[in-house]
Amino acid sequence: MTVRARREPPRFRHVTVRGVEPVSRRMVRVTLAGPDLAGFTVDEPAASVRLLIPSPGSRELVVPRWNGNEFLLPDGRRPALRAFTPRRVDATALELDLDVVIHDGGVASEWAASAEAGDVAAVSGPGRGYAVDRDAPAFLLAGDETAVPAMSQLLETLPAETQVHVLVEVAHPDARFALPDHPRATIEWHDRPPGAPPGDALVRAVSEATLVAGTRVWAAGEAAAVQRIRRQLFEDRGLPRPQATVRGYWKHGRSGGTEDDG
Repeated sequence: MTVRARREPPRFRHVTVRGVEPVSRRMVRVTLAGPDLAGFTVDEPAASVRLLIPSPGSRELVVPRWNGNEFLLPDGRRPALRAFTPRRVDATALELDLDVVIHDGGVASEWAASAEAGDVAAVSGPGRGYAVDRDAPAFLLAGDETAVPAMSQLLETLPAETQVHVLVEVAHPDARFALPDHPRATIEWHDRPPGAPPGDALVRAVSEATLVAGTRVWAAGEAAAVQRIRRQLFEDRGLPRPQATVRGYWKHGRSGGTEDDG
């Protein structure tokens, strides 16, 4: 009989909000800090951390219990736990920056929009990042607003001599802002038409993108949309699977932040 090893629960590091500042009209940067961040490191770009925040309507942080498969609060409810890109880690100042998209109905979005210095939270991770193939001839980065922090990190990390094509879908034109400079990057912003499903403009943009032999693709966004991108890349265009990393960050119709899926 095969006995499955019991999954160990992630460690939560307790932090407090040190500051909140706007990145754009639809995104804020929340700086978290605290001595529990000692030893916290992120070795790869486009990694993830899980952010635990107080349940809606409360300012008290309750650490959930691990039942071997998931976290649950003492009353059996699921906690307000979402995944985000660790945009900046300062090991000296013991700070961690998370960029959060502001939108209606999101638990983490509403928390970030009203967060104040001293508010409590906790983080765990980091989760897996992206291993950059520095010998690749070109990169295609594609994502919606939730993927902008990760794509920004990749622009800061990819080799300066390598061609990078960036496709970004935004729900509103005012979500656009300057991304990190890369000497060989071309950045295209695609506005999602009113009433169109999330990711519709991104899927179309990826389908029209030129992929030179050996191009590495990184794509992330709404789960159903990136599933369409997966089929397009692997089945329609015959891209070898090792050349692409495609991640679902959130699901349309569910409130919350990003959820790694890839």
